[in-house]
Amino acid sequence: MLELSGVTIEKDGIAVLKDVSLSVEPGKVTALLGANGAGKSELVLGIAGLLPVTGGEIRADGKPITGQAPNLIRAAGVAAVPEGHQVLSKLSVDDNLRAAASLLSLSETKEALDRIYALFPELAERKRQIAGTMSGGQQQMLAIGHALMARPRYVLIDEMSLGLAPLIVKRLVGVVSELAASGVGVLLVEQFVEVALQLASDIVVLRKGQVRLASTAEAIAENRELITDAYF
Repeated sequence: MLELSGVTIEKDGIAVLKDVSLSVEPGKVTALLGANGAGKSELVLGIAGLLPVTGGEIRADGKPITGQAPNLIRAAGVAAVPEGHQVLSKLSVDDNLRAAASLLSLSETKEALDRIYALFPELAERKRQIAGTMSGGQQQMLAIGHALMARPRYVLIDEMSLGLAPLIVKRLVGVVSELAASGVGVLLVEQFVEVALQLASDIVVLRKGQVRLASTAEAIAENRELITDAYF
């Protein structure tokens, strides 16, 4: 599994997360909730090697990845989808995906592309379209596809549904469910509790950079006050 033990992460020299412990199991979704400023996005960036981890340990399938460069963390099987539908806006859909294939051979690249186009037929129809001209929902699909080109065992998806229409959110919920069913572990940062409860087996709530609740989705569904107490 992907394990965080007592992790502290800094941004601009200030600790934005302190003593965070959680785990993501293969084939399961762990949802990360919290108000704005709780440290959710910073946690994703820290795991991915884009913010300094100054305390604790991060392990992927038993292998320490704490503080490693982003490319080494990807090579270890952990890929991130940062907040904001981030794509290479001046490149085509196909070129966006191929740009993420630096770790793969030609045959592996073809297999990864085939898998992503099967997962997202919407992208297969737009292979030659410039990414920046697509809708926000399509760009989010491409951002997820970009991460999946690394054939990760664990995917970190930050604010998947932010700013998207309900129909697109429903579509992406199906994709995350399919990823988990294929054995991929997903850490999902989500603003909508209902989406989190629909997808996740485990829920973690952050407040002011610390874990305030770690519980099963089933327990939270039965007692919503747990979420309210953790948030406020």
